[in-house]
Amino acid sequence: MPAITAVILAAFVGYAGSWYLGFIEGNFALLLFVATVVTGLYWLGERFVFLPRRQAAAASLEAEAVRRRESLAQQGIASDNADISQAQSRLLMQPWWLDWTAGLFPVIIVVFLLRSFLFEPFKIPSASMVPTLLVGDLILVNKFTYGLRLPVINTKITDGKPLARGDVVVFRYPPKPSLDYIKRVVGLPGDEVAYLNKKLTINGRPVDKSALQPFFDEDSMSYASQFQETIEGHTHRLLNNDKVPAFVQGAEDFPYRQNCRYSVEGVVCKVPEGHYFMMGDNRDNSLDSRFWGFVPDKNIVGRAFFVWMNFGNPGRIGSFD
Repeated sequence: MPAITAVILAAFVGYAGSWYLGFIEGNFALLLFVATVVTGLYWLGERFVFLPRRQAAAASLEAEAVRRRESLAQQGIASDNADISQAQSRLLMQPWWLDWTAGLFPVIIVVFLLRSFLFEPFKIPSASMVPTLLVGDLILVNKFTYGLRLPVINTKITDGKPLARGDVVVFRYPPKPSLDYIKRVVGLPGDEVAYLNKKLTINGRPVDKSALQPFFDEDSMSYASQFQETIEGHTHRLLNNDKVPAFVQGAEDFPYRQNCRYSVEGVVCKVPEGHYFMMGDNRDNSLDSRFWGFVPDKNIVGRAFFVWMNFGNPGRIGSFD
């Protein structure tokens, strides 16, 4: 078993190292699931096989010591009262290969269940959601609001609450599902979403938008036009860059692209059933549904709702809309 365990641990380390170095495209959900299964098997083995064996060996040593003392006493020889406690402790001690597998199972299973069904942490890697979310924000995503999904395969097992316009959602990037993206839900199935001349309209109704003080972006050391927008009760801020034209440059050939009409003014899309239209709050610096299309329901991960840390700016901690 020690040799087999060493190979298994080396495989985990090799996978993680190759992922970190960029040699392979990793899947953390799959890695955590496999780690849970493997350590769980070792934990069962420890509980029902290996620990009972060690306990039996310790009990046998104790029984042998008792028989030895009784034999000496029958011969009229005083017992040497040899201390076998250290030997018993060594027999009962968990070997390294169980310590690194069965010993980690309780922690891994808790992390697996929390991450799969309750809350998952994410780090904001880009400026597409500025000013709502800044680069470096560490956020929590609610995994059960929209219904529970099985880990790895992401199959929904409970219905939950439907997505609403204005929700900030983490989802699997449709062109490359191994990547997680975060955007704001703008269009629901059946909606007609128009973004023309940098003005958002949903089903023919313009979304309320009012000007605010310009926003200073510390990363780019520049100002951007800032507005307040309200989508079905979700009031949030958004940015526009006056130097960026309204038309969408470089739209891809995505599923249901025939539902979209592109022009120099922008884009108009009819959201297909079972899909959503997503946009970033940094409207002129966001790679979103305008470029790569609609997000299928099966790609939804959960609702983002809380910044739990930003090491460069701890004042960022708190909820957001």
